[in-house]
Amino acid sequence: MGRGIIVLCLSLFVELAMGQSYLDMRHHSYREMKEYLQLVNNICPEQSRLYSIGKSVQGRDLLVLELGTSPGQDQLLKPNFKYVANMHGNEVVGKELLLWLAHYMCQEYRNGNEEIQLLMNTTRIHFLPSMNPDGYEAALNYPREPKPYTYGRANANGQDLNRNFPDLDATACQIPNGQRTDHLSVLTKRAGDNEERQPETEAVMNWILRHKFVLSANLHGGDLVANYPYDASCNGQEMGHYQKSPDDSTFRYLASSYSTAHARMSKKGQACDAGEKFKNGITNGADWYSVPGGMQDFNYLASNCFEITLELGCDKFPKEETLPQYWQENKNALLNFMSKVHCGIHGLVIDAQTGAPASGAVVVVKGNSHGITVTKNGEYFRLLAPGDYEIGVSLDSNFADDQELVDKNIQETFWDSANSTKCKFFSVTVPECKGPGYAVRKDFKI
Repeated sequence: MGRGIIVLCLSLFVELAMGQSYLDMRHHSYREMKEYLQLVNNICPEQSRLYSIGKSVQGRDLLVLELGTSPGQDQLLKPNFKYVANMHGNEVVGKELLLWLAHYMCQEYRNGNEEIQLLMNTTRIHFLPSMNPDGYEAALNYPREPKPYTYGRANANGQDLNRNFPDLDATACQIPNGQRTDHLSVLTKRAGDNEERQPETEAVMNWILRHKFVLSANLHGGDLVANYPYDASCNGQEMGHYQKSPDDSTFRYLASSYSTAHARMSKKGQACDAGEKFKNGITNGADWYSVPGGMQDFNYLASNCFEITLELGCDKFPKEETLPQYWQENKNALLNFMSKVHCGIHGLVIDAQTGAPASGAVVVVKGNSHGITVTKNGEYFRLLAPGDYEIGVSLDSNFADDQELVDKNIQETFWDSANSTKCKFFSVTVPECKGPGYAVRKDFKI
């Protein structure tokens, strides 16, 4: 009883302090952002966790706030979702939106909002408000207005973090049609990845590969559109080449779930450049302009995570008084997109002889070359747009330690997951998804 009273009093004190100086939509310095996240953590100590995934060039922690009912702990069949913002330090709207969203969800959970409670009860949610705090501080403290268009975009070493990830698109482009295009970071390591990675990039790469993320969005600024893989073209064309991924229909579905819930994004005439036309507010990345070495496609090609990129407005560093409007335009879309982590199919894959989790088995969709690897706990989460599918599981791995990656015989490194005869397929109908509870449960014994 005494502890409960103390926590309640602390929460009330924190809310008062935040209401006075932090909850206004404004530009928060790194120090203020850190304090903001700590205060949200204090308001919802049992539903949140604040942790660092690494440090920037100048030694600032890359802080993540996790929301949910089991912060820091995996729970069976509970998917992980993430938002990442401010990887370009001068693109700041996403950073402020994630701070406000974290506080909103914490407060609404405590106030009994059933939609928020359901989402937090069934999902581990991670917010990285600033992937590039050094660049942000440079942009924030630039002494004159208007700020230069690209000032603060790069990190403190002058590197564009969204060109600093392993170029897995180049590897995927070598793979024959119909053969497996997932978890390619294993091949990159085997072939030798000699590129210099920035500390922020390394931290995020490790974070992606360490957690069982299912769905993600990367928040940017400078246009108004939801961008989806592939982000880089195979033919070297810098723009105007639609590079379709194996999950093109699912990515279009996910991107549209954000654009149509946004106040303006899916409407005609909203693009920032006069010559741009984004039908329904979405675009294939390579068709817009090619981005090799980007974070979006690294998620998709290196892990089980599907990521899209959200451009949240024409002004990269808007005036403070306009920030509340960005919240009004994006609030429903941010919540709606998070709920899509519960779409498609999920379940357990068990060894029929031992009853142990079949960790490392691969869930495949017939006709789709992108496999989903079963977790160490035997879980899988396979995002899919509504429709009819044939689903199977195989124990056969194309990444055995004794295999070698050589460009001239790369086709021998991959088994044909799209038309594999090594697994039995089952028919599954995926319904229209409205959030938690809509994923189809399908367990396998193999």
